[in-house]
Amino acid sequence: MEDVRRRYLELIRGDGLSPALAEAFATVPREVFVADGFHRRDGRRVMPADPEYLPTVYSDDVLVTKLAGEVPVSSSSQPSLMAAMIEALDVAPGMRVLEIGAGTGYNAALLASLGAVVTTVDVQADVAARARSALARAGIAGVRVETADGYTGGPLERYDRIIVTVGVAGISPHWLDRLDPDGRLIVPVGHGGIHPVLDIRPHPGPGAPPAQDGHPIQDGYPVVNGPPVPDVRSVQGGRAVSDARTGPLTATVVCSAGFMSAAGPLGARHPRTHPPVASGLEGLDEVSPARWKPALDADAYRGLWFAAAAWHHRVSHASIPGREQSYLAVLDDSGTGGAVVLADGAILASGPQAERCAAVGTALSDRWWALDRPSMKAWRIGFALVGDPAAPIWSPNRWTLTPPAGR
Repeated sequence: MEDVRRRYLELIRGDGLSPALAEAFATVPREVFVADGFHRRDGRRVMPADPEYLPTVYSDDVLVTKLAGEVPVSSSSQPSLMAAMIEALDVAPGMRVLEIGAGTGYNAALLASLGAVVTTVDVQADVAARARSALARAGIAGVRVETADGYTGGPLERYDRIIVTVGVAGISPHWLDRLDPDGRLIVPVGHGGIHPVLDIRPHPGPGAPPAQDGHPIQDGYPVVNGPPVPDVRSVQGGRAVSDARTGPLTATVVCSAGFMSAAGPLGARHPRTHPPVASGLEGLDEVSPARWKPALDADAYRGLWFAAAAWHHRVSHASIPGREQSYLAVLDDSGTGGAVVLADGAILASGPQAERCAAVGTALSDRWWALDRPSMKAWRIGFALVGDPAAPIWSPNRWTLTPPAGR
């Protein structure tokens, strides 16, 4: 078992784990939190008696623990993603942490092992009950599990940190009511069909600085033959702006991720929402050949994807039959056709709006390249209140590209 745990730590270290978090991963028994088995990504059910059970538990993979039909509704997240989010949370012993989405209870156990006092809430009573039981079996103290709607934030208490383990469309105002003024939220927020994890901070000022002159956007489509490339790039609600006030939050990107999406107000669609994921785009033809050698690596491709989604409201996530990878797509009005931008710059397209979507994909790629291929982490994000007035959310509406150091 010691060798299994050692390999587990090696798999999830990534850019490095703090000694305290490495100790938490090494000592908190993940198998206790999936004692009833789980489903793998390919849908196969794995039970504790199966030979692959422990090797899979101690792999860097998500373990799905509840399905509604064929749709995952609860899981133990990918450990390396947990690690990145917990490191970004910057927890110190004694801090009060609110977790939205209890899942199996494993993430709360890791936080408690760092000395945090954790309240974790889940809207599904059976999920909360299983998490509570697993925490007790693992001997983890310092975690309270509540059955509550994540949008409300559960008990009205104050917290130093808030972490969200489900993909959301925006930030609940109720969370801000519970967060200390110098606190932070780590939240996966929908953007272009994926859920980049954001490090969100409250701020007392008016928001992001005014945008400088740059490429204009008209009718949601970039005009690339515009003024010179700016040092700072801002876009609000799909249009370039010269000045705007955002809400009481600013954010930067921690990492790319894909999460199960929340229901209710936290998953509500609004005017800036990107199209739903297009599963299995068919009939794609190459309309533009490869032009980047070597092809973009995973981090660079995510950078292109994030920028494209900031600049255009029809950018989303698509899959292609016979290929495992997920792709950046510009979808047409039906959501069943459009253009896919590959990592080598080639563009595939289908449907009656194929030509227009391909032109947009090319324009977005060209703009990103002209701006020196900014990464996801180069952006600063502002928020606006959207959605149902009775249950609004703070959703990203302004993206500012910060200039590289020395420019």
